[in-house]
Amino acid sequence: DVNPQYENTLVFVNDYSAVKEVQTDYKAADRDGSLSSLFLQAESVTGKCYVVTFAPSHNLTLADLAPSEIVLVINTWTDLYTAHLSPASPLVKTAAPTTLPPSTGHDRTIRPNAQYRYMQIFENKGAAMGCSNPHPHGQIWTTTSLPEEPAIELEQFKKYHREQGGCHMLEDYAKLEIEKEERVVYANVAFVALCPWWATWPFEILIIARQHRRALTDFSLEEKEELAEIIAEVTRRYDNLFETQFPYSMGLHQAPLEGSDLEIECSYFHIHFYPPLLRSATVRKFLVGYEMMAEPQRDITPEQAAERLRGCGGVLYRKKMEEQH
Repeated sequence: DVNPQYENTLVFVNDYSAVKEVQTDYKAADRDGSLSSLFLQAESVTGKCYVVTFAPSHNLTLADLAPSEIVLVINTWTDLYTAHLSPASPLVKTAAPTTLPPSTGHDRTIRPNAQYRYMQIFENKGAAMGCSNPHPHGQIWTTTSLPEEPAIELEQFKKYHREQGGCHMLEDYAKLEIEKEERVVYANVAFVALCPWWATWPFEILIIARQHRRALTDFSLEEKEELAEIIAEVTRRYDNLFETQFPYSMGLHQAPLEGSDLEIECSYFHIHFYPPLLRSATVRKFLVGYEMMAEPQRDITPEQAAERLRGCGGVLYRKKMEEQH
């Protein structure tokens, strides 16, 4: 296949999709009450996987792109998310009309054949994170199930909302961190990027909306611009830290595509960055031994990590080197 000519982002179905729209249903062969039915439990999952290239150029990562260019990526994420929303979701009522899929003529690559439960948008950057295609890109997996990590988060969000009089956990946590400042890497009007108190990875970052936003569809144009700016700040600081193409896994967590009114209301938009590097461009952290068998340990504190990343702002190191030559 030959890719079409494109000027900003390109979306296509993954040739090596981890989940498929049509696949054989799983049926347990063992009868109820057997040890196999007790221990060996599974369920069928269908879905669709996409690839989103960030730009036509083969050498431009998110760290290289200007915020105005990252906004185009965010718009693409929003279009895909909106195209897969359940018609019954409260989010449909607030989604901007320009992001809703047209009733006819919509690109079949993003027309789902079923109502999926969740959409996971993520990027694996660098060979260290298993990225096999050097062209900067992200992935989007849609599935009929709610994956474990977002499901665990959502249960805690619901519990906090119930026990704290309707408050939102991440909104309160963002307020706390902004007040303390010591773990904040960068903040603007709409978002804060911080090294979380509970971080496992040395330079782990969490981007949180400062006010309750359930999903991409809740953002105004100004908020999308703020989100683009903070993504640019985080990824550029990562690359500047060790003057390398800093590897990471990054993922957006937001409201399910289909869910109860309570699930949608308690959802809270945030982005996780999990980078493996520890002391240099070649020395990485490994979760082994005690950390695998007992609990994670911090090689540096989140306060130390945030301080180092705060000092890595400014021009991307690659651009400085180009200017010098």
